[in-house]
Amino acid sequence: MEKSETDIVQEGEKGTFEWRAFFFIAVFLFPILSVVLIGGYGFLIWMSQVFFFGPPGHG
Repeated sequence: MEKSETDIVQEGEKGTFEWRAFFFIAVFLFPILSVVLIGGYGFLIWMSQVFFFGPPGHG
């Protein structure tokens, strides 16, 4: 199978794309996901205390 001209990525461009992807993941994606996951877990615990278990240490 032959590659067309649009499929061929120059080596320098490939490195640029990789660095952009790395910075996007490291600067935007991981911090946003961590806030969402930790916030979601806290919300889940909070709602379980409101509806099922009550506050901690209520005896």
